[in-house]
Amino acid sequence: MLLRNKARRISLLRYWTTRYAITLALGLLVLAMLSVVWIRHTTLENRLDVSEFLAAELAGRIAGSQQDEEGSTESAYLDQDMLDARDELMKMESPPSIFITDAGGTILSAGDQDLYKESSFPSVVLEKKSDVQTFSGLSNGAIVYLIKKPIIVDDVTFGWVVMLQQEDEFADLNDEYRLLALLIIGSGLLGWAAIYILSRRLARPISAAAAAAKEIRNGNYGVSLIPSKAKEQEVYDLVTSFNDMAVRLEQLESIRAELLAGVTHELKTPVTSISGLLQAVKDDVVTGEEAKEFITISLKETERMQTMINDLLEFNTFAANALPVSTAPHELNDLTRGIVHEWNLARNPDDIPVHFQPYERDLIVLTDPDRFRQIMMNLLNNAAHAIENSGQMTVTVKNEDACALIDVSDTGIGIPESEKTLIFERFYRGENKKYKVRGLGLGLPFSQLLARAMDGDLELKETSPLGTTFTLKTKKQD
Repeated sequence: MLLRNKARRISLLRYWTTRYAITLALGLLVLAMLSVVWIRHTTLENRLDVSEFLAAELAGRIAGSQQDEEGSTESAYLDQDMLDARDELMKMESPPSIFITDAGGTILSAGDQDLYKESSFPSVVLEKKSDVQTFSGLSNGAIVYLIKKPIIVDDVTFGWVVMLQQEDEFADLNDEYRLLALLIIGSGLLGWAAIYILSRRLARPISAAAAAAKEIRNGNYGVSLIPSKAKEQEVYDLVTSFNDMAVRLEQLESIRAELLAGVTHELKTPVTSISGLLQAVKDDVVTGEEAKEFITISLKETERMQTMINDLLEFNTFAANALPVSTAPHELNDLTRGIVHEWNLARNPDDIPVHFQPYERDLIVLTDPDRFRQIMMNLLNNAAHAIENSGQMTVTVKNEDACALIDVSDTGIGIPESEKTLIFERFYRGENKKYKVRGLGLGLPFSQLLARAMDGDLELKETSPLGTTFTLKTKKQD
């Protein structure tokens, strides 16, 4: 199935150009058909109108001649100059046959007797009200257009000017069709060329991005696309975002390898320590009180390792959406004050106390108190670790329009500029904490996940060598 689907795939350039060509061809074909109908109709109407006008003009001239030369039959013949002008105007290869008859329909003069060889026209044809009609009185049974105009002198009809033209010859539109075909073909070629050029221009950066993605898939993160030639905003965004992604992946891969080694070391160290201490007790290297002290140290190391493993399991469970969060209304000042008091009670006398600054009035927020406590304890632990000798820790509750804020500040050494974008990465530990504080680097990422699960957020507000402030946002009750 995979091979079959792969065989059906075609390049973007071919996909767009072929489908556009088919769509364009169908569209132009429909347009051509409609244009043929329209051209045939309008041209036929125009030629009929011109023929009718010229027949009336010729009848008028003959009538004028009849008035000047009463009783003369010579004046009833055709004006050749006028006929030539008519043929030029109508642009027909085979001009109509023109007949001049008397009042009864007897033909007095004919421009072309090959089309109609009778000596007169039926009176029923001449007496019809319509000046333009179809006529089937030919010997070969062909259908022709008949245009008639009366020759009137002093309100008396002396005769008729009759024009005959075969239907297919009257609707002869070869020049118009050739022009239409030229326009349709030219439009089709121009449209296909335009979409080919545009598709090719669009396909190039996409193809380059696909090739670069394959390189990244194979572990080569050093690829880079050139965005300078991309004038389209979307293509430029694609190329620059891809380059940023490649750089980011290279950084994360390097961090992943380093952090994996760090996590392995963190878990291996207590195991090695416990193994050595217990082996010493087992082999009677130490006895009595010293052996008890070795066992106590082993138990502490076991507890520390168990804490790290529990953190890892809890983080993975929450990341998989298997750890529920239940929010309910709580007063933020009281909730935060209780956590700060609990923290201060659990510290040694030499530890730095936390100063609490509540908001001036009650703030009701929607939060899970257990998860909220986890976040605050983690932030307070990090703040305490950042202070090397003496300093200050402060928790401040603030209010904004959309949410309530809890700032956790310290006067520690701050976070280096190069680590600001990495502190919320899983398993990341900064250089200042890597060898000073033992852990897996899951505290801040886990706290941020908890905050977002409660429709809030956790952000690094500011940091400098003078201290750091983290801001926990919580959703207020409507």
